[in-house]
Amino acid sequence: MSATQRLLIVDDEPQLRNMLQRLFESEGYAVTAAADGAQAMQRLKAQRFHVVLCDVKLPDANGVELTKAIKSQQPEAEVIVFTAFGDVHDAVRAVQNGAFDYLVKGDDNNKLVPTVARALEKNAVVVRAPKAMTAKSFDAITGRSPAIAQALDLSRKVAPTDATVLLMGETGTGKEVFATAIHAASARSGKPFLPINCGALSRELLDSELFGHVAGAFTGALKDKKGLVEAAAGGTLFLDEIGELPTDLQAKLLRVLETGDYLRVGDTKPMKADVRVIAATHRDLRGEVAKGGFREDLYYRLSAFIIRLPSLAERKADIQVLAQQFVLYYAARFKKPITGIDDAVKERLMHHTWRGNVRELRNVIERACILCDGPLLDAASLPMELQSAPAPTTSAAYDLESVEREHIRRVLKQTGGNKTLAAELLGIGLTTLYAKLKKWGMQ
Repeated sequence: MSATQRLLIVDDEPQLRNMLQRLFESEGYAVTAAADGAQAMQRLKAQRFHVVLCDVKLPDANGVELTKAIKSQQPEAEVIVFTAFGDVHDAVRAVQNGAFDYLVKGDDNNKLVPTVARALEKNAVVVRAPKAMTAKSFDAITGRSPAIAQALDLSRKVAPTDATVLLMGETGTGKEVFATAIHAASARSGKPFLPINCGALSRELLDSELFGHVAGAFTGALKDKKGLVEAAAGGTLFLDEIGELPTDLQAKLLRVLETGDYLRVGDTKPMKADVRVIAATHRDLRGEVAKGGFREDLYYRLSAFIIRLPSLAERKADIQVLAQQFVLYYAARFKKPITGIDDAVKERLMHHTWRGNVRELRNVIERACILCDGPLLDAASLPMELQSAPAPTTSAAYDLESVEREHIRRVLKQTGGNKTLAAELLGIGLTTLYAKLKKWGMQ
């Protein structure tokens, strides 16, 4: 275990505090101790911690309430509250305030080290989420579904080559993210990655932006200008919405791909290009070829290596994973104590038609995180179209099992997903609760 895993122990009993410090130092943690709430907050201001182990009864604070202050100071830190006298209501409030778990001294001693280890695992996910969201590599791509796994496998295989790549997929499926990752994994990664949207500019401006121009080529061309093909020398040019490229510019691009030659606007001297091209489109280029809207020779040149990016409808298993990553990212960015998503929201996300795909999902979660003040993203934080959508139901919505399932769902929401506390509140055994959750697919 790395000594960079930092643990803060907050307890006013010197003997117990020292014993816990020795125990966790023997486990390889870097341990700091505090005797009361004020000292704890001072330590938190001075240093970042991965996990905080906090007693409930402190001379100047209540650990349950202190949890809220700790999460406000360091949202990514996981707080484990422990006490000599277990109280279900305290436990529920602790979890609602953002605690990772609530343990009873003596009864739960054997759980202490494993619970801290699990809290560290969660902290690692929380810390990784913002990094993944800003990464320029394949680490930026989240998902476990077969469709996204296939796209990733193809991308990793083609990345080290200089092959032209065509990314195909609906709007918002992450085409530029994939293009960036392919460039980052290539031998050209140290050189520029320059994107351009072929549908965002007029034909004349696009010609100049792509290939450059010489002074006097047109009114206002007072000096020579490099195009992106030249500026990206040694690197990668990403042509988004390639299906919008005008036909005459398609011919110029084809020449670049076949011979490496091109002409700047107004020039007569050919220039040499050293650039890898990654193109992307949401359109059916084969259909455009049939209609005469896209050059057949360019299509075959681009389609030598096609990677199809799946829509969210094709990778529903990834929706909750992506949503959780976005929640952790925006919670850290907005300094909110949000650690997850309640079950009602998860169901709405799963059944929504994501026409804007991952981009739309990300925007919805960003907005919800701005509005949410609790530990779990709730339905009230969602846009109206998701709030007003009927919650998924079955024809047996009012039978006894459905009522029981909904009640258990609400209790789990109240406890922040803590199944031990939920079982206590429900008055059933933990094994019974797990059996019911497994039966209903709610684990």
